[in-house]
Amino acid sequence: MTGHPAPSGPCVVVAGGGTAGHIEPALALADAVMRLRPDARVVALGTERGLESKIVPARGYPLELIPPVPMPRKPTLDLLKLPLNVRGAVKQTREVLERVGADVVVGFGGYVALPAYLAARGRLPIVVHEANAKAGLANKVGAKFADHVAAAVPDSGLTDAQIIGIPLRQSITTLNRAALRDEARRFFGLDPHAPVLLVFGGSQGARSINEAVAPVAAEFARAGVGVLHAYGPKNNIAVQQVPGRPPYVPVPYLERMDLAYAAADAVLCRSGAMTVAEVSAVGLPAIFVPLPIGNGEQALNAGPVVSAGGGLLVPDEELTPQKVASLVVPLMADRERLAQMSRATLGTGRREADEILARTVLDVIKK
Repeated sequence: MTGHPAPSGPCVVVAGGGTAGHIEPALALADAVMRLRPDARVVALGTERGLESKIVPARGYPLELIPPVPMPRKPTLDLLKLPLNVRGAVKQTREVLERVGADVVVGFGGYVALPAYLAARGRLPIVVHEANAKAGLANKVGAKFADHVAAAVPDSGLTDAQIIGIPLRQSITTLNRAALRDEARRFFGLDPHAPVLLVFGGSQGARSINEAVAPVAAEFARAGVGVLHAYGPKNNIAVQQVPGRPPYVPVPYLERMDLAYAAADAVLCRSGAMTVAEVSAVGLPAIFVPLPIGNGEQALNAGPVVSAGGGLLVPDEELTPQKVASLVVPLMADRERLAQMSRATLGTGRREADEILARTVLDVIKK
């Protein structure tokens, strides 16, 4: 690549768009690279329609837009158009890589990663990170010609992958829940002393969780349990408060996830790879309700924590108000069991994946 004044530090291009599960690890890596090499530049690739168009600029990184290459799961007309779509996207991505003076491409899967891998192939070093228990198509392709492959867990389907966990934000990996607990509970208006259940379902997955948990509000209150419930900006819930009992606090969205984790004694949530990694890193006992999508990867993501005794798994179709009342309410009142589960969960968490991956990326550039 010619015609550039040599910048002082390396230029790392991260490709992980579409969902928070692809974008957050990419940004955690970006932060770690900047801590290790303050003279570096990190540029993110993304598309107009993905969450990255909001998240990346808000975190202070430049975003270069490329055309999305959606991966059809079934044979459709889109599949016939794919080679043409890919060719156009690869050409535009190559132009971006040359313009920013890229030294390495780090891909996290999804429809932004495939054109990035193909554009860099034979021209730039490539590092692949797989967060899910089962690798997706883009990372399977990228891994074939990558200089280094890393994965969150063993048996993802990528051979010779270094197992490092998922790069997480420092606000999560350095979180001292006990020290922040009082402040966190004041922030959300929660009871300072009662056990608190944190409930969230992400943007897609909140509805069935809402329908199972909100009707049990009075039973949580009578058992002396507070609830912090993020029900999703597109949804509404009705909650029956019991006077003189720990409050049930519904919020559309959690801006301060660190404080939500600090306020809680356990969590009821989906089991996307990112969620499982964060919950494990902060040591929260979890009731995982896998979102029934894709190839069942959410249930696989939760597997190691459940096996270690740090979590319970409830299939989505079994999550009813009756199930919440019979399983979750008694669990929240059992402080000894919650403490045991917390210790088990912490044992599965990995807090240093961001720095491990950042050092690998910088080493690959040197070579």
